[in-house]
Parts: sequence; C-alpha cells; structure tokens
Amino acid sequence: MASKGDPVRESGGVSGFLGCGPRPLDGERQQAILRATYELLGEAGYQGLRVDAVAARAKASKATLYRHWPTKPALVSDAVRFCKGAAETMPDTGDLRGDLVTWFGVLGETVAGEEGPIMAGLFMAMHQDPELAAELRSMRSPKTPIAAAICARAEERGELRPGYDAGLIDEIVPGLFFMHHFAFGKPLDAQFIDHVVDDIVLPLLRQ
Repeated sequence: MASKGDPVRESGGVSGFLGCGPRPLDGERQQAILRATYELLGEAGYQGLRVDAVAARAKASKATLYRHWPTKPALVSDAVRFCKGAAETMPDTGDLRGDLVTWFGVLGETVAGEEGPIMAGLFMAMHQDPELAAELRSMRSPKTPIAAAICARAEERGELRPGYDAGLIDEIVPGLFFMHHFAFGKPLDAQFIDHVVDDIVLPLLRQ
C-alpha cells in the first residue's frame, strides 16, 4: 500500500475531513491525527511529512490514515483547516488607520507564531505540487475580504475616495510580513506595523 518509508501518497483520491469509506472516524481520533499532522508540518515541513510519523504521534494505524486521507495534499489541507488559528475577526476601531493597525497586529502574531513557519513552507510546496495548491486555495473564504470591508467602511466615513484598490493590501502586506520576519529576522512589532500602515498602505489607498 505504501512505498518504502511510508510517505503519504502524493496523488489520487479526495479529502476525508468528515471521514470517507465504510467506517467514519470518531471525533477524538480524527482530531489527534490532524493535530499530529500539523505539528509534524512545523517540525519536518511538507516534503518531510511521513505517514508513519503521523500515525505514531496520533496513536493510529497507517491503514486508518490511508483509508480516510488517500493523498498527502488531502491530509495536509484538512490539518491546516482544523488546526490553523481562529478565523480573522473584523476590527472596528472607528477609523481606517486604527482598523489597519489592529488587523496587522493580529497578522503579525500569526506569522510569528506556530502558523507562520508552517504556511511559509506550504507556500513553497504549492509551486511543486498542483494538488496541494488546489486544496489550499479552495480554503479561501467566500466572504468579503477583510481589506475590502475595512476600506468600504472608510469610504462611507469619508476617509477614502472612490477608486482605491483594497486588493493591494492582500497582495502586498502578507509578503512584507513574511520577508521581514523570516528573511530579515526582524520582529513584527508596533514600530514595523506603524511603518507599513503610515508609509505604505495609507499612501497607496489615498493616491
């Protein structure tokens, strides 16, 4: 069933987050497997993730993992969906700058915490694994992006003129945070967040 060393299979099949096959997983067993997968992503990265290690940590059989998650991307995407931080909440401080500072503060905590290194590794792996890329991109929320909602409120208050491009925030800011923290080894502190808001984002929105 598995190749030597038992790497999780790379292709074929679909996600089994709610359980597939004749016997669905009980809640505790499913949580243990997904949490073990997420922890090992942080320790070994996507390429180093192996089903035998997941099974050992979760105290589950390899057959159980293969039956419910036939592919590596399916297992990983379900682990990310289950274990990643709580959904982002919409800041509402009463003004555009305050909303941006609050939101970016949460983003900074996420990037510098457990989730940041895992997601950085997965972003790199997505370029080499189309199935993983498709699985992770399908997780994007269908709701209005936070950036668009924040800017729409600011426009209603008269802080922004029509014609701004809220999408620039989503395109630029996460990359800045990852580069600043991982490539340059610098903290995502209040000084950095103020710089991003005052010197980059607000001028772009108001140009």
